[in-house]
Amino acid sequence: MNEPSILDYLIDKLTFWRESTLDVPPAEQAAERGARGERAAADRAMGRTLLSQRWLVLIPLLLVWSAQLLLEPPGRSSAPAVILYGLGVLLLVVLIRLNIWKIPALQEKPAEDLNNDLRWRWFTVGLILSLAAFWFFGVNPIGPGAFSGNRFNVLNTFLWLAGMTAVLWSLWEPEGWWQKITGQGRTLLDRGLTLNPWQLVVLAGFGLAAFFRFYRLADVPPEMFSDHAEKLIDVTTVLRGEYPIYFIRNTGREAFQMYLTAAAAELFHTGISFLSLKLGTVLAGVLTLPFIYLLGKEAANRRVGLFAMVLAGVAYWPNVISRVALRFALYPFFAAPALYFLIRGLRSRRRNDFIYAGLFLGLGLHGYSPFRVVPVLFVVVLLVYLLHRPSLRRLKTALWGLLTSGLVSLLVFLPLLRYALGHWGRFSYRMSTRMTGLERAIPGNPFQIFLSNLSKSLVMFQWDNGEIWVHSIPGRPALGVISAGLFTLGVVLVIVRYVRKRSWIDLSLLLSIPILMLPSVLAIAFPNENPSLNRSGGALIPVFLLVGMALDSLWITLRNRYPNRSGKILAGAAALLVVLMSARINADLVFNQYYHQFRHKSWNTSELGEVITQFADTIGSYQQAWVVPYPHWVDTRLVGIHVEDKVVDYALWREDLGRTTEVDPPKLFLVKPEDQETLDELRDIYPDGVVSVYRTFDPSRNFILYTVLR
Repeated sequence: MNEPSILDYLIDKLTFWRESTLDVPPAEQAAERGARGERAAADRAMGRTLLSQRWLVLIPLLLVWSAQLLLEPPGRSSAPAVILYGLGVLLLVVLIRLNIWKIPALQEKPAEDLNNDLRWRWFTVGLILSLAAFWFFGVNPIGPGAFSGNRFNVLNTFLWLAGMTAVLWSLWEPEGWWQKITGQGRTLLDRGLTLNPWQLVVLAGFGLAAFFRFYRLADVPPEMFSDHAEKLIDVTTVLRGEYPIYFIRNTGREAFQMYLTAAAAELFHTGISFLSLKLGTVLAGVLTLPFIYLLGKEAANRRVGLFAMVLAGVAYWPNVISRVALRFALYPFFAAPALYFLIRGLRSRRRNDFIYAGLFLGLGLHGYSPFRVVPVLFVVVLLVYLLHRPSLRRLKTALWGLLTSGLVSLLVFLPLLRYALGHWGRFSYRMSTRMTGLERAIPGNPFQIFLSNLSKSLVMFQWDNGEIWVHSIPGRPALGVISAGLFTLGVVLVIVRYVRKRSWIDLSLLLSIPILMLPSVLAIAFPNENPSLNRSGGALIPVFLLVGMALDSLWITLRNRYPNRSGKILAGAAALLVVLMSARINADLVFNQYYHQFRHKSWNTSELGEVITQFADTIGSYQQAWVVPYPHWVDTRLVGIHVEDKVVDYALWREDLGRTTEVDPPKLFLVKPEDQETLDELRDIYPDGVVSVYRTFDPSRNFILYTVLR
């Protein structure tokens, strides 16, 4: 018998998807018999040297982290990085084949028989009320006057909520959850609040993530821009008692953020301010994290959920899109629970989970327009579930899941659906301008642009997250060094687990990443806007689940290599070290690089507001100060928000300067230094005026104070 070479052995092990063709003599007498026993004996013989090197398990991590360091700006070395990444992935596959690296197993879950009972009377009543609500969302029941087709009022809102409640009750399966809650409450009162070690660890991880989200919230980012002024005008509309279904300002926006910000302003007494906007979106970002934890438990185990939650909590990508205080955080905020309850419903076959999934799916459609791709993801997940081991039972589960989630989401979406059907052009305008030539001609072959956009999006985690400075650091990867490396290994681990186990959950997670990035990929008319962290925001959910799987795989591997108590300590220390390193890297990205970039690129409207406030508090008043607009300078509405905590436009156009003679001095005019024409006209009108330069952190952000004292 010819003994195979080491190269033959490695090739055989790398092609793990096919049966071994080597005839390897056993190195020691195997207890088993047959082909499987011979291969196991050969593995032990050929891999003994590798198995004795416990440090070997760290090599794939060190290789991918080294590769990612080479991809960090400004000095990038892509060719060596690709080689190191390839070696890391190759070695990981070898170690998995040698059973050294362990893959987190999918926890088996008992499934119930799907209950298809329905309370038909309640269901019928709910549909009738919902149809009535649909009608009244589009008409004015009071008579001529203000059109109410885009307004929540007492009648249509009552009919909507009543109809939805009746349908939900007709579908609901009694769970005894109230008895469980009250029983647990009585137990806590009797015994006191006690937490086991795992619960303490989860709370500590969540606390670290929440700290990252709220730390220096008032300062990072430091300034507003025009989109914030538009949002705060809409919030003002809500606070003065008008309740639109769809806000038509600034090309149109869904309503959820406006109501969320109004609630935050009232609850925290922060008024019409940047902080009110930030509080709402950061709370949405923080509340996304528990569902990432639950998804990790559903897709693997509770450690995967913990690692995914913590690493997502401290990461630059989700942190920035929450802090920028626009609707971006609402995409993952609703996508995470919707996906969690869908997957849990398919695994447990409980109809209530499909109800929850439909509720979050419908609410998400009121949040941020890229969420409109999530119904597509639902259909894909249901198809993947159905096509894996198809059976009549699975078909029944998939159909009930589709019908239940679809109906519930439709009822929740009902007000906006009514508006969209009557004003489709306005409702779809923003989406259409990016996907079609509505706003500008498509710059090339649409299919080629799509493929180019897709390829750029799929490598944004390790390469380039786009050029939009408002919600990213242009030219850098979407993930930090630690998370990017773990994500790459996580993709490999899930692919291998899928090849071995053919789990529909693994394929669903892999497919969900490009699907949830489609709102960015489909920017066919504006390919320079792709990739973008905001429109790809929903993809951070599966991305960090894969990151968590990779870290848990390291945990399991170390525990297996060191089976005694020291292994548990070593695995815990390694996981903690990875989290701390990731936190350190991302803290620099958010609180240093992103902060300083934003400060130098945004206009310093807060400083103009501070000058006007000091003027009003000392020698003048708010009515005696103005900002003279200039092209590509400050949004004068933002100055007013900083001054008076409400939307006040401090603009005074050059042609109106003469009217200020009717106002008694003192007077203050804020002028851009390049606006020499305004300065000349002010000197003509007020020859005794005093000119001074307000010097700030960046000379390009200086501005002129023209003060008239008499």
